[in-house]
Amino acid sequence: MQARMIRRVLAWAAFAMAADQATKWLILTKIMVPPRIIELTPFLNLRLGFNYGVSFGLGSEWLEAWPEALALLKLFAAVGLVVWAARSETRLEQVGLSLIAGGALGNALDRWRQGAVTDFIDLHWAGYHWPTFNGADIAISAGVSLILLASLMPLISRSAPSSTKLNGGSK
Repeated sequence: MQARMIRRVLAWAAFAMAADQATKWLILTKIMVPPRIIELTPFLNLRLGFNYGVSFGLGSEWLEAWPEALALLKLFAAVGLVVWAARSETRLEQVGLSLIAGGALGNALDRWRQGAVTDFIDLHWAGYHWPTFNGADIAISAGVSLILLASLMPLISRSAPSSTKLNGGSK
């Protein structure tokens, strides 16, 4: 593994984690004091919440008693993702895996520090609300999207017409 590639992977992961932690700090210390609902658009609110479970609060009834264990599990997963990203051959996959690792680290830090993940982004439409989420969740979703795109690139490049086909096959 090249040192430059490892620095790039760590930089993307650190960016995702730092952005997540900065937004959570703003929400917890400056914006949501006291906690309230702040309507930003007809479909987007700021609404403070704490997730004691995993995705969408699943398992919160038994994970609430073990936040450090879940934080440690996320830490190990993030380390594995960083190693995978550093060994990846495509830039899209590297960035995607790094964003997922940074998001996992951001949420793991919340769990370790306060026993739950801070969520505050509330998307809704016509009375239906998506589960509240945060910057780490955005980084993770963006990372997954980049990995999916990277996996589709060989298919896209194979189906694209080559320059010889466009030029009639001769010079």
